[in-house]
Amino acid sequence: MEIILTAVPVFVCDYQLPARSMKDTEVFLVDDDKDFLESICHYLTKAGYAATGFNSSKLVLKELEQHQPDVLVTDFRMPEVSGMELLKAIRERYSLLPVLMISAHGDVPMAVEAMQIGAYSFLEKPFDPNRLQIIIQNAANTHRLSAANERLTQRLSELVGLDKILLGDSEIMQRLRADILDVSDTNATVLITGETGTGKEIVARALHDLSTRVDGPFVPVSCAAVSENLFEAAMFGHTAGAFTGATNASPGFFATANNGTLFLDELGACSIEHQAKLLRVIEQSEITPVGSNRARKVNVRFISATNEKLLDAVEQNRFREDLLYRLNTVELVLPPLRDRRDDIPMLYTHFLHLHAVSYEAEPPETSAEDIAVLMAHDWPGNVRELRHVAERRLLLARRGRGSAQEALNRTYEHHDVPDTLKDAMAAYEKTLIEKALTANNGHMDSVSEALGIGRRTLNEKLVKLGIDRKKSKI
Repeated sequence: MEIILTAVPVFVCDYQLPARSMKDTEVFLVDDDKDFLESICHYLTKAGYAATGFNSSKLVLKELEQHQPDVLVTDFRMPEVSGMELLKAIRERYSLLPVLMISAHGDVPMAVEAMQIGAYSFLEKPFDPNRLQIIIQNAANTHRLSAANERLTQRLSELVGLDKILLGDSEIMQRLRADILDVSDTNATVLITGETGTGKEIVARALHDLSTRVDGPFVPVSCAAVSENLFEAAMFGHTAGAFTGATNASPGFFATANNGTLFLDELGACSIEHQAKLLRVIEQSEITPVGSNRARKVNVRFISATNEKLLDAVEQNRFREDLLYRLNTVELVLPPLRDRRDDIPMLYTHFLHLHAVSYEAEPPETSAEDIAVLMAHDWPGNVRELRHVAERRLLLARRGRGSAQEALNRTYEHHDVPDTLKDAMAAYEKTLIEKALTANNGHMDSVSEALGIGRRTLNEKLVKLGIDRKKSKI
């Protein structure tokens, strides 16, 4: 038999379910019709919802300052503050809260306006209560998803600060941050590749901090630093007395990372024998400590990193192909610093200020000559090297002297660093011109416009710097 909700006098509902269950959804209901409010509140409570009734918009707005439900249901026509005015206020203050509008007047233009303002849905009295339940549950699910996305964005900007950890405005870094965000809240295995110093562990930590495992442990393991003889004991744990020197039991890295993330750095350093054991544990999600015959289940997300080309290692029979494909569901490639030179000034300035805070000193001014020297360097040590250079520059500045050139020369006494400022400026100029040529497919008019120089001047610089513009054409 179909049930139609009408004004049936029942008790006022203020019942709240003590804990969230599968059906438990919190609903605020607003209507100046006391009988209807009591009736609908009672019905939703019996259906398993946490329903609270309010007989005026002012009362519910005051409550919303302290607490927001999953869904708000309101009548259109009410004294003092109408349902439409309430909707507008909610959209301004609580943009994610879904609002379901109810009217007994069949005012279609009013309903259309409400939907345009941002109402989730519209129901006309009397209505089928099953229909009401379906709309409320769909609205609640949408609200929870939106709230989860907002929390994720908030965590990104405040907790992790991905754009602050992985600095750079270059297109390649923007794509990398987007890729990290896309895969962070999954359990997919991730292989991070890149040269030494590009920030592989930083990316791994960001993936963990942005995931649902953030409250679990993040356990970094350098595979190259684990002794061959103690690999199984270190990874899978061991019992007391399992081998000489094992006076106490140890859980091992896998068990320590349970319900969290295990970061396997320098993955290529593992022997073929140990790779087979890693593969077995990854596929079966269980470990057997050395000295024990009892397997233990583990719930671990695997993130790996390497600075070598593992496909080459597979061809040379130094790395198992099945393990590689088990660990690289998603591959994140970190660019070397020389491939994103536009980010160098920002990174250098950032590191200078970080070290200035650490050493309680004023950061030195960065001159055009400093930037030219930094831009001309190839940065074999990548971001890590740049950070050290910035630290050395600050230490020199504390003694009232120094430059970026001197900070670089303290590590590099070979030909990677230009000998003179003139050479450094020329190298920087060549880099900018080559980049503009590539971006504009070798079209000289577009290149000269992008660089802000005349066509004749551009031609002269091509000859002077030995640049072949034909190589820039696609």
